[in-house]
Amino acid sequence: MTAVLTRESLAADLRRIGVAEGDAVMVHAAFGKVGPVLGGPDALIDALLDATGPEGTILSYQDWELGVDVWDDDGRVLPELRDHVPPYDPATARPARDHGVLAAAIGTRPGVRRSGNPGAAVAALGARAEAFTANHALDYGYGEGSPFARLAAAGGRVLMVGAPLDTMTLLHHAEHLADLPGKRRIAIEYPLASPQGTVWRTVEEFDTGDPVVPGPPEDYFRLIVEDHLATGAGTRGRVGDADSVLVDAAAMVAFAVTWLESRYGR
Repeated sequence: MTAVLTRESLAADLRRIGVAEGDAVMVHAAFGKVGPVLGGPDALIDALLDATGPEGTILSYQDWELGVDVWDDDGRVLPELRDHVPPYDPATARPARDHGVLAAAIGTRPGVRRSGNPGAAVAALGARAEAFTANHALDYGYGEGSPFARLAAAGGRVLMVGAPLDTMTLLHHAEHLADLPGKRRIAIEYPLASPQGTVWRTVEEFDTGDPVVPGPPEDYFRLIVEDHLATGAGTRGRVGDADSVLVDAAAMVAFAVTWLESRYGR
């Protein structure tokens, strides 16, 4: 019989890979790779909270779940769907389902805080949840002052628990910072909940759906992370049965900016 994983055993695994008291950790997980977990994804969340302690914070990229694609090629909501799209409300929004069950569990936990940018939404639990998620700009939501920038500035980390390395959302912050000619920009229309009712807003952003400039392969985030790890940065280990990686957010961003500019810069 396969050994059952528990909150306690997962917390021990997290500490072995380097998660420490007081850490702010953005986690991406392919939870199915972790193994049989007593308590399901909530046990892994509790283990993360145990490992980071009362001063720690857990962050999760959320995006926004609408169930279907409601936009045309120009980023406008399709006219026939416009009256049916619910407004984005950070208090009730669900994370996009393709980010996995752990993101969904974090995004619906009691006490969670979610940022106000629909497409770049981040949820957080713990001591600095409000500080990381408050006042998330609508335009260029991966840029300066975003939860991603705050994570790097705070000495935070990124943990990939079985998740593909090309899903490290922090690297969209590096794309924003990198000096690259011809970065693609997009405009997306969102309905936003407000005390006065639904407010429609067109949001500007660098294109995060494809490489931000022509040239890199589609999964180039994976290449950046692998090259960073090859320098000896970060740590590898197992969380349950899942091959996992822990990196320093600021070092990861700095490496990615240099990687991008050296290959695709001016």
